[in-house]
Amino acid sequence: MSEADKKLSVARAELSTLIARQAPIVGNFSTLIEGVTLYRRVAPTAPVSGFYAPSMGFIAQGLKRVTLGEQTYDCDAQCYLLTAVDLPTVAQIIEASADTPYLSILLTLSPHDISQLLIDIELPDSVNSSTHPGMAVSEISLALLNALCRLVALLDEPENIPALAPLIKREILYRLLIGEQAQRLRQMCSAGSYGHQIGKVISWLKSHYTEALKVEKLAAQVPMAPSTFNHHFRLITSMSPLQYQKQLRLHEARRLMLTDRIDVATAAFRVGYESPSQFSREYKRLFGIPPLRDISRWKHEIF
Repeated sequence: MSEADKKLSVARAELSTLIARQAPIVGNFSTLIEGVTLYRRVAPTAPVSGFYAPSMGFIAQGLKRVTLGEQTYDCDAQCYLLTAVDLPTVAQIIEASADTPYLSILLTLSPHDISQLLIDIELPDSVNSSTHPGMAVSEISLALLNALCRLVALLDEPENIPALAPLIKREILYRLLIGEQAQRLRQMCSAGSYGHQIGKVISWLKSHYTEALKVEKLAAQVPMAPSTFNHHFRLITSMSPLQYQKQLRLHEARRLMLTDRIDVATAAFRVGYESPSQFSREYKRLFGIPPLRDISRWKHEIF
């Protein structure tokens, strides 16, 4: 093992220890550091549909498989997962046990913070005309791994979080912006790029998912020709605008049934469906089981 590999191994072990201390039992742990969530699992899981927000995720221990459309990303302690826009995915933990638990950290990314950093440090605008998919994995560097260690270590010093956490998060952003996935992040923040335009439409869809969808009107917001808009939307999200809207509706309906305890028909109408039976069919197609069984399962799920 080379000296560089030894240092990476030590840093991974340190981060695993730090996460394990802050996440002592199975679950998802929001932290005092805004945008930082820690995860612990002790067994493999079934595939679970959900949305990934713009974020950087790193698995300190274990293996996770994330599927976006027809593309699959295997994530372990060698790499980080970068998500540049809100994306519907299917995620499954492949390796986890009581002796070697799955331990991970998710840091949400703010497009505003990315844009501000690009301005502050005057990084050259290297965004090209290519459109990049909204998700990718890259090998993690020692510098990025050490920054994550310092960020999680701050949870042992809560009094220092307000002063130091923003500095470390800014360093992490900087290292992402000079790393392998810089183009993917910059295309979301560079006005005029296809990625930035599609990102604006995605933000609109998140607020207007109950409305009838006309691709021509979406394309006109940007503006783009409908065929061009469809092409770049698919490149970034791996699905059509209609498929994206459908997933937004179904995930929101699931949330409503779980948190507001409303019935299936009410949830269907509230998210924009005209037919509860069509809603139930599409719900089962996405989540694998009918709405009532799915909600019952989630109410008894132990994380």
